[in-house]
Amino acid sequence: MNNNVREIILKNNKKQKKSLDNVMPVIFFTAALISIITTIGIVLTLVFDALKFFRAVPFADIFSTQLAPLAANPRFGILPLINGTILTSLIAMMVAIPVGLTSAIYLSEFATEKIRKRLKPIMELLAGIPTIVYGFFAYSFVTPLLMAVIPGLEAKNALSPGIVMGIMIIPLVTSLSEDAMNSVPNALREGAYALGSTRLEVAVKVVIPAAISGIIASFVLAISRAIGETMIVTIASGSSKNFTFDITKSIQTMTAYIVEFTSGDAGSGTVGYYSLYAVGLILFVFTLLMNLLAQYISRKYREEY
Repeated sequence: MNNNVREIILKNNKKQKKSLDNVMPVIFFTAALISIITTIGIVLTLVFDALKFFRAVPFADIFSTQLAPLAANPRFGILPLINGTILTSLIAMMVAIPVGLTSAIYLSEFATEKIRKRLKPIMELLAGIPTIVYGFFAYSFVTPLLMAVIPGLEAKNALSPGIVMGIMIIPLVTSLSEDAMNSVPNALREGAYALGSTRLEVAVKVVIPAAISGIIASFVLAISRAIGETMIVTIASGSSKNFTFDITKSIQTMTAYIVEFTSGDAGSGTVGYYSLYAVGLILFVFTLLMNLLAQYISRKYREEY
C-alpha cells in the first residue's frame, strides 16, 4: 500500500515538473521578446517619421547653423543643437571625471571598510535625486553664484547646467570605477607593496592601469548619460538657438528642443513636428555609439586574471 502511494506521488511530481519545464521557457522567451520588440518599435518610429523630415528639408539646410523652426521662413539647422549638447556634456565630464575618479580611488584604496560602507551609499543618493530638482538647483543657486564671480554670465547659460550635470553623474563614474578597481586581484597590490611602493603609487601605477577598461567604460557611459539629460538643460540653459562656443551665453540642447516643441509649439504633421523625430534619431545614434564604444573598450582592454 505504501509503495503504491509513493509511486502515485512520484508520478504526479514528474507530471508537474514536466509541465513546468515546458511552460517556463516560453514565459522567459516572451519576456525577452517584449524588450526586443519594444526597442525595434522605438527605432522604427524614429526612423520612419525622421525620414519625412529629411525628405522635406534639404541636406544643406539640416547641417547649417541657422535654426528658426517657428519663423515665417523656417530654418532647421541641427548644428546649434549638437553644439549645445556637446558643450554642456564636456563641461559635465570636466566636473565628473576628476571628482568621480578620485572618489573611486579613495573608496577602493584608502578608505577603511567601515568608512566605505557609510560613504558610498551617501554618495549614491545623488543618483536618486530627480533631475528636475537638479535643474532648479542649477537655475536658482548655481547660476546666481556664478554670476557673482563671472562678469557677463547670462541668467540662462551653458556653464551652470554643465556643472550640475557633472555633479549628477559623479555617482555613476565613482561606482563603476570603484567596482573596476575592486576587481583587481590583491596579489598585484601586495607585490607592489613588497617592492616598496607607497599606497598612492600602487593606486596610480598598478590598480588604475589594471582597471583601465572599466574606468574608461564608466567615463563613456557617463558621457552618454549627460548627452541624454533633459530637465537640467531645459530649465537652466535656455532656448536660444545660437551656434556659439561661449559658455556664458544661453544655448539649447537636443533634449531641450524636443521638450520645447512637444509642449505644443509644433502642429502635428508639420515639418517642425517631424523635426522632433529627426533630433530624437540623432540623439539615439549618439547614445548608441557611446554605449557601443564603452563595450568595445571594455572588451579590448579587459585584463583576465
